[in-house]
Amino acid sequence: MKLSSKARYGLKAMCYMAENYGNGVVALPVMSESTGVSEKYLEQLLSSLRKAGLVDANRGANGGYFLAKAPKQISVGEIMRVLEDGLVIIDCLSGECGGQCKCQTSSGDDCNCDEKCNCQTYDVWNNLYKAINECLDSMSLASLIGK
Repeated sequence: MKLSSKARYGLKAMCYMAENYGNGVVALPVMSESTGVSEKYLEQLLSSLRKAGLVDANRGANGGYFLAKAPKQISVGEIMRVLEDGLVIIDCLSGECGGQCKCQTSSGDDCNCDEKCNCQTYDVWNNLYKAINECLDSMSLASLIGK
């Protein structure tokens, strides 16, 4: 599994805003220069994070972006799920596989998957998904910036 640049750069931007939390808005050009991410790309990432309620913005001459919540209230998992399509590693976990077969996992949970999904391996992917999310949810923005 390889995360995209959206996750890397989005998390970097969120850390930058966390470091500046309480100091007002952060102008996009300033954030771009400080993080090394283009303004255009940052704007796309911040738009997604804003729709998810993690970031807010003020428009106008003195406008910019700011965290919608305190850094200790925003988990890395929340950020990553917004930027990486929920962190779903295979279609079986999201229910987007068409539900062409009905089966059960070794733990007895129902598994909706298509013919390509080998349900003998479902528990591997589900446990991996849970572990990734638990790990990322255990970290806050505040913990990343040392506050």
